[in-house]
Amino acid sequence: MIPDIFTSSSTTKSGKRVTHLAWWVTLLLSLALAIGTWNPSGIHFLHYISNVDNILSGFNPFGILIMLALWLLAIKSIFQSLGLFGAAITVIIIASFIWGLQEYGLIDVTNFKEAGWASTIGIGLLIWFGLNASIIWKKLTGVYTTDASAEDL
Repeated sequence: MIPDIFTSSSTTKSGKRVTHLAWWVTLLLSLALAIGTWNPSGIHFLHYISNVDNILSGFNPFGILIMLALWLLAIKSIFQSLGLFGAAITVIIIASFIWGLQEYGLIDVTNFKEAGWASTIGIGLLIWFGLNASIIWKKLTGVYTTDASAEDL
């Protein structure tokens, strides 16, 4: 049922089989968080919260706390795996890709909706890369953790 690109797997050096489905799931969740928080269509969390009479009624506080927790986890994962410099480089790479799309006439960033979608999807990609940067780093270098040790400080 699921296409092979989603379910393909590889074997690690230790003999463990790993499916690539996690890459796609984190991509979808990252884009869902970014698009669900704000997008130019007007169907998003910030629009919903800003248009209620009493922000502390019903499930509004629960929704606000869940969204805040998801964003805190996303920001923590970005800065833990990429650091400030890596996050800045990732933003520059995404912005240069958007610039390239603009130069080839595929999008028009002077149009608010197109610029809004480009930036929202770009933020989703930044979150996705932050979630997966340590895995990518391990595949490239063989080093699993990117945290500084006590000797480095």
